[in-house]
Amino acid sequence: MSVLVGKKAPVFRTQAVINGSEIVENFSLADYTGNKYVVFFFYPADFTFVCPTELIAFQNKLKAFEERNAVVVGASTDSAVSHWKWLQTPKNDGGIQGVTYPIVADHALTISMAYDVLAGKFTTDEDGSVIFKGSPEAYRGLFLIDKSGIVRHQVVNDMPLGRSVDEILRVIDALQFTEEYGEVCPADWHKGDKGLSATQEGIADYLSEK
Repeated sequence: MSVLVGKKAPVFRTQAVINGSEIVENFSLADYTGNKYVVFFFYPADFTFVCPTELIAFQNKLKAFEERNAVVVGASTDSAVSHWKWLQTPKNDGGIQGVTYPIVADHALTISMAYDVLAGKFTTDEDGSVIFKGSPEAYRGLFLIDKSGIVRHQVVNDMPLGRSVDEILRVIDALQFTEEYGEVCPADWHKGDKGLSATQEGIADYLSEK
């Protein structure tokens, strides 16, 4: 598994569904560079079980991301048409109707491979034929990308393990705190808590209060 933290986020242009209904042809995270923080997350597949709980949870907290100048973008290896159909399906029928943030189509698997979250790989058999081993789906990878296009945080869950949207908001708060004040964030830091200076004295002062 590649560690992308501290590196430029892989660039792509592909189909995506935006605003819950519109298929666009050349969607790219690079369009946000210089203006927005990006929460880019992968999920295994449309029309499954854990996935709609995550996508709807992100939608329910979308205002909190917007207040932090952050956009949310989802992605899976399904086609744009599959995304569109899922977005038109009511929640009580297993759909995600009402989700408005972009959902990227990675039907060619190239984006999942670039972010190293694909649960399988292309290889060759004993006859030299190209085959795919594993599952052509993405693990639950998530990448926080800053306004310069640099990955600052990543986490990858196995497919049965849903993520905490509140934890992602906490990490955005921590990143923005360090950018604004130049201090670092200790364990379990939340917005409104004190930071600490990255010095021996700063650490000692912080620990003495615990």
